[in-house]
This record gives sequence, structure tokens and C-alpha cells, in this order.
Amino acid sequence: MYWDKKGPDNTDATVKLALARASDLSVDHIVVASCSGYTASKFIGCPQKVICVTHHVGFLGPGRDEMDSATREKLQQSGIKVLTTTHLLAGVDRAIRNKFGGVYPAEIMAQTLRIFGQGLKVCVEVAVMALDAGMIPHGKNIIAVGGTGMGADTAAVILPAHSSNFFDTKVREIICKPRDF
Repeated sequence: MYWDKKGPDNTDATVKLALARASDLSVDHIVVASCSGYTASKFIGCPQKVICVTHHVGFLGPGRDEMDSATREKLQQSGIKVLTTTHLLAGVDRAIRNKFGGVYPAEIMAQTLRIFGQGLKVCVEVAVMALDAGMIPHGKNIIAVGGTGMGADTAAVILPAHSSNFFDTKVREIICKPRDF
């Protein structure tokens, strides 16, 4: 499915398609990018194991966590695991760029993935982050859900590899994404 426009207006339909494809393929794990918890909350009650990956604390400013504690608690009580950690394709490369300028390998990789859309870059990134954190099993296809800014507009079937073997990651299927990104 291709959305005419990017953004949060596609969230409900993206979630519906992701859940349908997970059911079709008997995929047990869904990894969803959700900084505020809004998109992750759409998966409450689904039969799959859901992992919510947020921006790292400090993304919007020193010490700032975009997800309030009540939302984090609600997600966790509903069975959704929440992972808040350094971004795979930013981290210290971004710190070097911010301090000294230039472009570094992880940022080149991120920009290359953005050729397919911001949401697909996010899907790949959060899938690998969740695998590295031990929150999803190695060697299994998962459904990843991401977006362009807020909400969700992209979903994909991904076989993630650990970050140390990042280039073994496979995007098996693109379930949906925006045409205009």
C-alpha cells in the first residue's frame, strides 16, 4: 500500500495493515517507533509481542524524555516493552558532526535508507535496536512500524541482524509507505 502523503494521518491504517500482515505470516513480534507512546498504544491488546522504541533521553534537550512516565507505565502494564536507548544510526557520529562538522558512516547509512523514505529508515533502525537489546529473537522475521515525523506511515517485514552485522539485515517486504516523503 502506498499512501499519497506522509505523516500521522496514516497511523490507524498503517497499524491495521501491520497487524494483518503479522497475522498472515504468523509473525510473533512487532517493533514500533513511538516517542510519545501514541503509536505504540494503538497496539495494546494485539496478540503479538510489541516492543516500543523511543528516542533516547536527551534527544529534544538535556535530560528530556519525550514519553511521560504515566504513558510508559500504561504501555508496560499492557504488556508492551519500552526501549529507550541511543539511536543506532546517530549516537556518537552525530556528536562528532555537531562538534566538528562533516558526515560520518552511520549518517551516510541513514541517508541511504532515507532514499526509500524516513519511515523505512526508522523501521530498519528500531528493528536492529530491539534485537541488540535482546527484546526480539535473533533469526526471526518481525514487523517494524515507523513514520515520517509523528505517527506511523510505514511498516515492513524485516529480518534484523545485530548492529555488529548490520549489513546482514534484510527488508523482506514493505507493507506500506508514503509515496511523497
